[in-house]
Formats: sequence, C-alpha cells, structure tokens
Amino acid sequence: MKDQKSPFIRQYVRASRSPWDDSSTILLLADVVDKQTLELGFTNYIYLHRDSVGSVLGISISQQLLAANPEFSERYLEGIEMYAFLLIHIEDITKFCSLFSAEFEQLFMLKPNVYFAAAEHSWLRLIESS
Repeated sequence: MKDQKSPFIRQYVRASRSPWDDSSTILLLADVVDKQTLELGFTNYIYLHRDSVGSVLGISISQQLLAANPEFSERYLEGIEMYAFLLIHIEDITKFCSLFSAEFEQLFMLKPNVYFAAAEHSWLRLIESS
C-alpha cells in the first residue's frame, strides 16, 4: 500500500483547504464511474480527515451531498454531526470501502462490513447519549 498511489488514502503534499490541521484523508465515499477500473467521480464524496498521528478530525462532504441533506449546514462536520451524517450514509460507505477492502483492512484491521457494523452501534450510542 505504501508504494502505490491510491484514491482511498491520501497523505498531503500541500496544505489542506479544510479548517483542520490535517495531514491525510481517507475517501469513505465517491461515485464509482467504472467498477472494473475503479474509476471514480467526485460529485458525491465523503473524506475522513486525520492529523499527523492518525486521529480523526472530521469529515468533508461534497456540495451535492450537502444539498441532498439540508439538515446539515456546512461541508465540514465533526463530533455528533459527523457521526449522524456517517450513519445516514453508512450502507453506501460500507459498499464503497469494500472496493478497497485490502487497503481498508490494513488501516483498520477489520473488513469494512465488520468495522461499519460495529461503528454503527457505537455511533448510535454516542448520538443517543449527547
């Protein structure tokens, strides 16, 4: 994974436009134009932003997804809003990340379906207790 350029995880070579001091992103969702070649489109996307030690800072979403989810007020989400948005799209995220299953498993030590099944329960509890 280190030697190949991947659309799934990206370490910045220049400053990010996000409001965070982030150094990498993980692509959680994008349009799949061609499943065979894994050609991606970026009309609908969700990026997970991480700092230099891998801690989650928040997510950024495309304008298209923001327009389709008017209950959210901005493209950069963190905390409870981030978890709520991820839960709304968890099935699509799981399916998308499964296209990069080997890379996902190297990062999270679980397959996407197992990870997101556990995450769904955890994130729901976080939202309910807030």
